[in-house]
Amino acid sequence: MFQIHIKNVLFILLGAAIFSFGLVHFNMQHNLGEGGFTGITLLLYFLWDFDPAISNIILNVPMFLIGWRFLGRITFIYSIIGTAAVSLFLSVFQIKPFAIHLESDMTLVALFAGIFIGVGLGIIFRYGGTTGGVDIIARLANKYIGWNIGKTMFLFDFIIIITSVFAILDLKQGMYTLVTVYIGARVIDFIQEGAYSAKGATIISNQSEEIAATILQRMDRGVTVLEGRGSYSGEKRDVLYCVVARNEIVRLKNIIESIDPHAFVAVSTVHDVAGEGFTLDENKNPI
Repeated sequence: MFQIHIKNVLFILLGAAIFSFGLVHFNMQHNLGEGGFTGITLLLYFLWDFDPAISNIILNVPMFLIGWRFLGRITFIYSIIGTAAVSLFLSVFQIKPFAIHLESDMTLVALFAGIFIGVGLGIIFRYGGTTGGVDIIARLANKYIGWNIGKTMFLFDFIIIITSVFAILDLKQGMYTLVTVYIGARVIDFIQEGAYSAKGATIISNQSEEIAATILQRMDRGVTVLEGRGSYSGEKRDVLYCVVARNEIVRLKNIIESIDPHAFVAVSTVHDVAGEGFTLDENKNPI
């Protein structure tokens, strides 16, 4: 039995609105292309003034069939919602678009186009949806072969953009489009992987028990104790591993230094964190 979550649907609608706003007010107003199926809809618009809201639906029908088979029922439904919402908002924003005159600063246009598209798609992806087309292909690549979503989309986008340059865009517009797509891909990855980013600390000390107890007491953070052995000395000792929020890492290092100034501490970035203290409270309920 599957269940559609209202929260997911609302965020997918929000992401679709942000994505569509950027597409209409930056790409379409300033003759910038885009990658994937969106790039194809823009090509049809620039060449024959074909409404992107309509072509978006038409082009994605085959992708819906693929999505139903490979992505499962819930993702398929979210994808329909996302694609339909994009077409709806594209129609709405085209009725009376804001006049954003930035022709003299195309760098700013490319920057904002990438941010709006990246934020919109990133929100849609994070809450289980897609906008069809290459989005579905990228999710399939991520699910089955582990390819990064943003980089997979960038590869497909590059192919479409090269086609766009030969068909309608000049070289300058094509280069700015590449900037837009790259920024969009980076923003997507940040929202996908960085929303719950944190810091992970590996600690080796002769006073590991005291350090672990103090971290638990003062910071209310759990510590995992691993068994380690020095490769040179062969001496066995405990290795502590602790994950904290980014703004807590200085406090953690101060605690360690106050107990053992000679402790070995390696800090790394944790791109995604789930579980108690981050996405769940002490009662295992979502935060």
